[in-house]
Amino acid sequence: MKIGIIREGKIPPDRRVPFTPEQLRELKGKFGDEFDFLIQSSSERGYSDEEYQKAGIPVQEDISEADVLFGVKEVPVAQLIPEKTYFFFSHTIKKQLYNQKLLRTILDKNIRLIDYEVLKDENGNRVVAFGRWAGIVGAYNAFWTYGQKTDLYDLQRAKDLQTLSALHQELKKVQLPPIKIIVTGAGRVGKGVMEILQSLGLKEVNTHDFLHNYYEEPIFVVLRSSDYNRRKSDGGFDQEEFYTFPERYESHFLKFAEEGEMLIGAAYWNPGAPRLFSLEDIKSPDFSLSVIADITCDIGGSIPTTLRASKISDPVYDVDRESGLEIAAFGSQTSISVMAIDNLPCELPRESSEQFGRQLTQWVIPALLEENSEILERATVTRDGDLTLEFMYLEEYVNKETPDEKPE
Repeated sequence: MKIGIIREGKIPPDRRVPFTPEQLRELKGKFGDEFDFLIQSSSERGYSDEEYQKAGIPVQEDISEADVLFGVKEVPVAQLIPEKTYFFFSHTIKKQLYNQKLLRTILDKNIRLIDYEVLKDENGNRVVAFGRWAGIVGAYNAFWTYGQKTDLYDLQRAKDLQTLSALHQELKKVQLPPIKIIVTGAGRVGKGVMEILQSLGLKEVNTHDFLHNYYEEPIFVVLRSSDYNRRKSDGGFDQEEFYTFPERYESHFLKFAEEGEMLIGAAYWNPGAPRLFSLEDIKSPDFSLSVIADITCDIGGSIPTTLRASKISDPVYDVDRESGLEIAAFGSQTSISVMAIDNLPCELPRESSEQFGRQLTQWVIPALLEENSEILERATVTRDGDLTLEFMYLEEYVNKETPDEKPE
């Protein structure tokens, strides 16, 4: 089996890789009889072509001879090679409109798409993800944003620090007033956020104390879904029901937004679930949030001030409280500064890729040698020009007529 590592084609280019040169060298030594590896040349990766060549992996422009192709982000439709198996984050399984054409083209080109986001073990736990690194960089960027907004301190950008240890060293510059910080989510991303909060030595408090106590030091609270969602009928909460029928619930987040100054959004959002707040809510003088770091970056999702994804080169935009419209970053003392980079681990591409490659080595490479691997079958979104049974719910989405396709 020939395995190719594609060049990232999305603009701006993603600097992460599925496997590091050393990992491919080790895989070649271990599975030399079963796999051949080749790399598509790229000047943008966190690891250079020369590093792969030194590891004994061929680097070339044309990798169409490969049977299986690994990338990271979405592949531009023009670069998709028909009749191949692809691994990448497709960002289609939530019916993201901006990738509808991508999924349709994958079907048209008879591609087997295996989406990293749905690679799960037998207990339903994800086995490959960049979540921890998104949490680390996203939380760091939250404090970078706060420093820029308040002029209390000036951190270097994470992208310029290059290593996690340098990032932690830079955090020593942070000097915070007694602000209250809200974190949503306690999964992989949330745990990454916690690494930064612990590095800063911030105190964690419970929800009651967050809402009712005054502090002379900066503190934070980690919110679970049950803390800010209530059943519409009786105000109760049942976790299984919430995940199955999120439309039965409504948000009670505003009481936290009236106390907190910073929000770090790290919670997975079901499109059927209530949003944390509305753009109408931010007009209220009681709405205290002034910095929002939306690590999840669901456009039109749980955090309505995430009007678009921002870029590593231009990480922040502000939202005017009265109009709900985007204005220049830090353009007003009263506006809300939003950090919503959608490829945060790219700011530490080498270390985040190294961990991701270890996960692929453990879970995916052995599965490729199995005849009908269950883990790969469960994560297969398309095959033979059709959606698989698990993902038939995407049929209406993929066939939906888009505005530019309407007949004249």
